[in-house]
Amino acid sequence: MKRWLLIAFIALVVGVGIFLVIRFFPRGSDMIRVDTPKADETVTSPLTVSGAARGHWYFEADFPVKLYDGAGSLLAAVPAQAQGDWMTEEFVPFTATLTFDPPQTGTGTLVLEKDNPSGLPEYAASVRIPVTFASTSAAMRQVTLYYYNPELDMDASGNILCSRAGLTPVTREIPVTQTPIQDAVNLLLRGGLTDAERARGITTEFPLEGVSLTGAALRDGTLTLSFDDPNHKTSGGSCRAGILWFQIEATAKQFPGVTDVRFQPDTLFQP
Repeated sequence: MKRWLLIAFIALVVGVGIFLVIRFFPRGSDMIRVDTPKADETVTSPLTVSGAARGHWYFEADFPVKLYDGAGSLLAAVPAQAQGDWMTEEFVPFTATLTFDPPQTGTGTLVLEKDNPSGLPEYAASVRIPVTFASTSAAMRQVTLYYYNPELDMDASGNILCSRAGLTPVTREIPVTQTPIQDAVNLLLRGGLTDAERARGITTEFPLEGVSLTGAALRDGTLTLSFDDPNHKTSGGSCRAGILWFQIEATAKQFPGVTDVRFQPDTLFQP
């Protein structure tokens, strides 16, 4: 009987140990997922990083994000901010925007580190994503992205009107390609605002987890944009859905020949 009790005790200890290892020393892939950028994606500054991490990856609602060039030199480092209550074991969305000077190498590495205030190596974890930097010698063109400033969209009583009056343009440069509309919309979806732009009151809910542009077709002035939205992030209140719609619509209409913008499927951006 004592032997069986000993075996049971040992099994319990081993089980608890395995639980603690999984709980406190998990692999990065089990604790964090990155929506943007994808591995080997071509990136430019400002670079928006988004995804979701379990609450244990954060400390005080953030964790370090660093960008290195191919020689290992640090280009930028910022804290990724939790977009919700991080005191949980569930996945919590995060976002971070890195601004960096053009690197001297064509490739680099994005590193998302588990926050480790103790400094002990046994608590450390990270995810490394290889990226490609856009060639600085490539021909570039300037485009306008439309974000939103609620302070410009209020009535006399201070109520937000949720109208196009709040749309605020920011300029960006993108490489010259055969798909400038898709390139501009994709850049808008990344939600990359600078600190100076945020200080002006400009806001955005982009990036939306899982939302991606899958196609674009322009015919007789009507541009049809197709999106994948597996998590139904484009729906919500009429104010929110309308502003998201207006941002994409205005960004697309800057291009010659675009007079009307439609979305597929037609359930997107609905209250």
